[in-house]
Amino acid sequence: MDVERLKTLVSVEYGQKFSAFAELLKAYNKMYNLTSVLDDEGVFYKHFLDSVVGEEYFFYGANVAEIGSGAGFPSVPLKIIRDDLKFTLIESTGKKCNFLNAVVDKLSLNGVKVLNIRAENGAKQLEYRQRYDVCCARAVARLNTLAEYCLPYVKVGGRFVSYKGDCDGEIEDAKRAIKILGGEIEKVDRFELENCGRRTLVIIKKTAPTPSKYPRGNGKERKNPL
Repeated sequence: MDVERLKTLVSVEYGQKFSAFAELLKAYNKMYNLTSVLDDEGVFYKHFLDSVVGEEYFFYGANVAEIGSGAGFPSVPLKIIRDDLKFTLIESTGKKCNFLNAVVDKLSLNGVKVLNIRAENGAKQLEYRQRYDVCCARAVARLNTLAEYCLPYVKVGGRFVSYKGDCDGEIEDAKRAIKILGGEIEKVDRFELENCGRRTLVIIKKTAPTPSKYPRGNGKERKNPL
């Protein structure tokens, strides 16, 4: 990845939109407690740059589902630099959805939809199940749990892109779950990111349909991971 190019995209080429996003994040954080990282340097590196480093793994024109969108990372930074992408942001907390809708409106982000639903419930609905080219998530759950939330949304031939820190143990623990859910690890991209430490992008290819009983729901994905 060309980190210097991505830094230029965030700070210069799309700097105005990223600045507006940062201001919205700071303003709404007072009401909704979205993030503990609010200093300018932290927002730039730990939120914005850390979100866009995975952009090469998103197919051109992809229809993307994001699970546990929270404050909109990585989806909103990716959408700012990649207007070809379409996003469905899936978030279970209503206040965070209010923030995301405000961001979509005030930044004029076309092709972005916010859904206030639980990931395991949305994955059971035909209009969302196995309909997406890519599913992504950042800082939501351990990889074995996260795979059960995310892979049901991905169509065969698509990808699940998981943003992680130092997670070698998680990857090993998740291999069985990934196989059961119809996926296989395509690539593990490990790198050091300035001011963020060790980062990992786990790219999982969807090779077969996810069995209909997954996700199991009722918290089983977290309490009893595959």
